[in-house]
Amino acid sequence: MLVAKFPLPSGMKLLIDVIGWIGSVEVIAAYGLNSYQKIKSNSLLFQALNLTGGFFLIINTIYYHAYPSAFINVVWVIIASIAVVQLFRKGKKLK
Repeated sequence: MLVAKFPLPSGMKLLIDVIGWIGSVEVIAAYGLNSYQKIKSNSLLFQALNLTGGFFLIINTIYYHAYPSAFINVVWVIIASIAVVQLFRKGKKLK
């Protein structure tokens, strides 16, 4: 198990793990809901799940020094951020 190079208060590892699990669930939920046509890929909900899920996974993967995973999640968050901005410009609502 890798340990962060910077000291964290007691209990922070658990918080980082929980954040990582939440991010994983969010990204999988977005993919699953979209795959089964419960939400559309141009919906704010789909993009919000990807944005927050990716962000949470960035926190977790940087903590564990999993930089290739962190990189893909940074790209994931950038894509979702651009999509959210485009949705707001079009006046989309959360669906």
